[in-house]
Amino acid sequence: MIHLRAIEPEDLDLLYTIENDRDLWNVGTTNVPYSRYVLHDYIAQSSGDIYTDRQVRLIIELGGDHDSAQPTTVGIVDLVNFDPRNRRAEVSIVIQKPFRRKGYAREALAQLADYAHAVLHLHQLYAIVDTENTISASLFKTSGYTANIPLKDWLYDGENYHDATLYLKKIEKR
Repeated sequence: MIHLRAIEPEDLDLLYTIENDRDLWNVGTTNVPYSRYVLHDYIAQSSGDIYTDRQVRLIIELGGDHDSAQPTTVGIVDLVNFDPRNRRAEVSIVIQKPFRRKGYAREALAQLADYAHAVLHLHQLYAIVDTENTISASLFKTSGYTANIPLKDWLYDGENYHDATLYLKKIEKR
């Protein structure tokens, strides 16, 4: 249904749109707009080596559709806070609005877990989700993550603190 690939310079517009979407700032750690220049540099300077960068950003693509052979970009999935010593990393995912609630996020998380297990030899993946974000909580639960730790006043939206939950997944070959 979907596949994951490395970020390319041609993804600059997608990255710019996602990173500057204020609706997403309350579910992540971004709270300032990013310029095209900064994002261009990020893409250009990324080594593509998770051991060097301590993160990897992958583009989620839907294979060629009926009208064209070109793949359709669905979203982005990241491994951040990579900890090779303890063999774990944090997961974040953004699906573009027209493609939400179609199973693409769940499939992307499954493929990411396979990659993390088979290639990176990770033991755990985790995500921090605002307790009010029931859609993301449901996604992680149905993707095999367990709600493990409540985090009181963990996220701040500029006006209010929000509780969050740490979702944890022990990864194994599927």
